[in-house]
Amino acid sequence: MLFIESPYIDPYVNLALEEFCFNNLSDDVFMLWQNDNTIVVGKYQNTVQEISNSYVEQNKISVVRRLSGGGAVYHDLGNLNFSFIRENRDTDTGFRFEHFTEDIIELLAGLGVKAEFNSRNDLVIDGKKFSGNSQYIKNNKTLHHGTLLFDSNLGILRDALNVAGKKAKSGAIPSVSSQVTNIRPHLTKDMSIDMFREYIKNFFADKYHIKTYSFSKEETEEIIELAKNKYATWEWNYGSSPSSYIKKEGRCKSGKMEVYLKLEGGYLKDIRIHGDFFAFELFENALDEMKGKKFSSSELKGSIDKVACNMRDIDKSWLFDLIMN
Repeated sequence: MLFIESPYIDPYVNLALEEFCFNNLSDDVFMLWQNDNTIVVGKYQNTVQEISNSYVEQNKISVVRRLSGGGAVYHDLGNLNFSFIRENRDTDTGFRFEHFTEDIIELLAGLGVKAEFNSRNDLVIDGKKFSGNSQYIKNNKTLHHGTLLFDSNLGILRDALNVAGKKAKSGAIPSVSSQVTNIRPHLTKDMSIDMFREYIKNFFADKYHIKTYSFSKEETEEIIELAKNKYATWEWNYGSSPSSYIKKEGRCKSGKMEVYLKLEGGYLKDIRIHGDFFAFELFENALDEMKGKKFSSSELKGSIDKVACNMRDIDKSWLFDLIMN
C-alpha cells in the first residue's frame, strides 16, 4: 500500500491529486489530506441548493465538486480527510462502505473513542456524525474517502451548509441534515490535530506494509493543471448542476412573499416573485434583467437591488438574503 500525505490545503489541488492517483497509480493507496475552509458537494448534487451562497462568498469559503456521490460536507483545518484507492477484489459487489471504515473505527478505539457505522454511510459517536463517507467506482476500482471532524468550527459548518427555508424540486440529490460532533472532546487523553495525524500514520504503518509515495515534477505539474482546468472552474462546480426549481418564502413589512427560481447548469433561467406587495412599472423589467446570469451574489446583487428599488417598502438587504440564501 502506498501512503500519500498531501502537502496542500487547496481543495482544487487535493481533489485533482486524488483523481490523478485513481487514474494513474496501480498500487493500493491510503491518503491523508486537509482543505482550508471549503464545501465539497457530491457529484450529483445541485451546488446552489446545498450552500448558503452569500455566506460562502462573504467568508471566502471555497466550493468544489468531487468525483463521488453523496451529500455536501464542510472542511476546515480542524478536519482531516482520508482516502482509500484500490482494485476491487473478487468478493467486492457494489458499494462497501463498512469495509473501508473498519480501520477508522479500530484506530479511534485505541484512543478510547467508541465510533460506529450508521445506515447513512457515516461514522458517529453517540449518534452524532463526525465522518461523512462516499465512494466512486470505475473500471473495477474504488475510491473511498471520508472526513474526520477533529476540532472543526461547527458553527461555520452549520451556517455554510444552511439550507433552511429552501424547498427545491430537482434532479439533484439533497444532503440529509445530521447532528455533528468533533472527535477531540471524546478523547480520553487530549491531543492536537497534528498528533492525531501522526497517530493515524503510525496505525497504518504498524498494520499494513506501506510505502510513502512522492510525486515527480512532471506528475505534480499534471495535477496542478487538472486542478486549474477542472476542479477550480465554475463550469465543474456550478455549471454541471442539474436543473432545479426552488421556492423561498419570507415575511417583510409589505407582507408575505414567495420567490420561485428556475436554475439550469448554475444559471438563473427564470425568477418570479408573488405576494401582496406594491410594485412600480419597471419591476418586471428588473426581474428580467436577472435572467440568464450566473446564480452568484457578485453577478446578481446589482439586479436584486434594482428589483427592490421598484417595490414599495422592500429592504434591499432583506430581498437579497431571501433570494440568495
